[in-house]
Amino acid sequence: MLSEEGTVTAPADAEFSDRSVSEVRRSPARNAWRRLRANRLALVSLIVFAGVVAVAVFAPLITGASPTAMANLPLLPPSGAHLMGTDSLGRDLWARVAYGTRISLAVGIGSQLIAVAIGMSVGAIAGYYRGWRETILMRATDIMLALPSLLFALLLLAVLGASVQVVILALGLSMWPSIARLERGQVLQVMNQEYVQAAYALGASDRRVMVRHVMPNTLGPIAVQATFGVSQAIFAEAFLAFLGLGAQPPTPSWGRLLTEGYEYIRTSPHLILFPALAISVTLLAINFIGDGLRDALDPQTS
Repeated sequence: MLSEEGTVTAPADAEFSDRSVSEVRRSPARNAWRRLRANRLALVSLIVFAGVVAVAVFAPLITGASPTAMANLPLLPPSGAHLMGTDSLGRDLWARVAYGTRISLAVGIGSQLIAVAIGMSVGAIAGYYRGWRETILMRATDIMLALPSLLFALLLLAVLGASVQVVILALGLSMWPSIARLERGQVLQVMNQEYVQAAYALGASDRRVMVRHVMPNTLGPIAVQATFGVSQAIFAEAFLAFLGLGAQPPTPSWGRLLTEGYEYIRTSPHLILFPALAISVTLLAINFIGDGLRDALDPQTS
């Protein structure tokens, strides 16, 4: 393009075009990671959640105390010797909160692994094969969606008994319907893409098309849904533990610590303050990570 002085200038949208071309050349995963890094709140939340995971993994190293040992005076306030004080039995509260991180994260992540495995299988089969398979699977999904998830978990706990393993199973079995409906919708969209039709034209089998071309391209929304599901499961575990279900004494979990500290809320508020703070910070971090993933995986996001 010539300017008034006769010199050649680049088009006004040249910089935008170069940026668009370079972005297209990147893989979808790299583009998603670039968008996630640009979201400062999500990035900080990811660091916070990594710290929570580190506390769960290295709890024996960073606490230096047993979560079940009753070797100190009860109801001591926070001090240099006991960062979060002691509980009603003289156990170090910091050690119990740190070890309780393991239970809460195990419930959140474990239940979502079950929910994703069942939900993706049901949704993929219903969306791919359609017909009578879709009718049966989606009606079963609708029936499960009609049942309140916590009520279903309570019924399963009443039948199988209260334990961490049963809580993980109960929450996983109660959360898969929403993932199944999301997966079915994603499969229906992917089936109309040209690369799927090209795979059929090259003679690919139904199993290969589903495993190699359809299901991998539905993982983005499922990952976002599962991320929010982790926070829901952690909150549900705390609620069930408050009712006396889930982890049984002396095993610590954040919900169990809230239950044990509730009766001392007036005289020793630290017993309920620190577990509640751990739950709040973790849930906020996970939800912000989910928001960041949703924006990063959105192809319309610039």
